[in-house]
Amino acid sequence: MLAHMSDSSVPAFDLIAERYDEAFTQRDAQLAAGRWLIEKLPPGARVLDLGCGSGLPTAVQLAEAGFTIVGTDESGRMLDLARERVPDATFLQRDMREVGEDLGRFDAAVSFFSLLMLPKDDIAAALAAVRGRLDEGGLLAISMVYGDFDFFPISFLGVATHASAYPTDDLADVVTAAGFDVVDVVEIEVQAEPERVERQIYLRAVAANH
Repeated sequence: MLAHMSDSSVPAFDLIAERYDEAFTQRDAQLAAGRWLIEKLPPGARVLDLGCGSGLPTAVQLAEAGFTIVGTDESGRMLDLARERVPDATFLQRDMREVGEDLGRFDAAVSFFSLLMLPKDDIAAALAAVRGRLDEGGLLAISMVYGDFDFFPISFLGVATHASAYPTDDLADVVTAAGFDVVDVVEIEVQAEPERVERQIYLRAVAANH
């Protein structure tokens, strides 16, 4: 997951890289999104993993399915873990908002619990940029946390950072405005940290021709 730079100029997820995977153990919905891509995409499809974090579970899952993975993340420590787990993938340390032509074209893009680390204006812009890297019919799978706040200061696993959240219908509207047709939206409740349950949104969409 890509994190906003903290006051110490160290990406928050550099500080919690190993603990993040220990905290997030309920990944069934994320793995289901990966299976959706595996069912829909042709062999060798090229997938952008935006805010890829440590590579678990999505980059690992999709690479094992034979897809070509390009992952981006701000956290160097997260990327070190991802490279160890998915050595055949390409992992780039860069801001999640940098979705330029240099990345090439993709058959699909995913972003699980990473876009929420951006201000809402930047989330909308990042989704539009992702749409620009996909051909018509390209697939999108994302997850966010349910709520209604914009780049609000939070503490996650004891580290100060910021997060944004949408009500489900509002998130669907943002994705639609970025150039996608929403296919499916699911809400679940999971334990995100010890003694804290959060409501999560998983959304699937297809790049539209409009």
